[in-house]
Amino acid sequence: MEWVELGRIGSPYGVLGWMHIQSFTDPPQGVLDYRLWSLRLGPGSQTGYRLVEGRIQGRGVVARLEGVADRDAAALLRGAMIEVRRSELPPPGQREYYRADLVGFVVRNLEGVELGRLDHFVDGAASAMMVVVGTDEYWIPAVPQYLRKVDLEGRSLSVDWSADAN
Repeated sequence: MEWVELGRIGSPYGVLGWMHIQSFTDPPQGVLDYRLWSLRLGPGSQTGYRLVEGRIQGRGVVARLEGVADRDAAALLRGAMIEVRRSELPPPGQREYYRADLVGFVVRNLEGVELGRLDHFVDGAASAMMVVVGTDEYWIPAVPQYLRKVDLEGRSLSVDWSADAN
């Protein structure tokens, strides 16, 4: 995968082109470490922007991009996915994974029952949720309590989750 999602553009913040950022990085301000963002508003629609400035604001992150000078221009980017080239990312640490690397993995519970494949992640209030799609759909918190093992070579995940819990 050449591009990795680091966040999503939210609503405008103020009138000077600033916007709220939903960051997928840990810590959230890590998204500001990348100066060149590629914004994807839809399939095949990708545009490059330079990050001018950003900061923590309250419990979130706000940023301003080059060429986005007012609230209306910021509003046009709402919902855009923030992506960077995979080659710009540092290698993950021990027991750390990029979400993009796990999408498509087979998910089995501790009893060996195949629940389906990891389709995508959804950010929740307490943690990210893995959305596993098979015969049923399962929303499993992406935390060590439930995500027990990642097998990169075998492209599979082992989770502590009942096949009846959906």
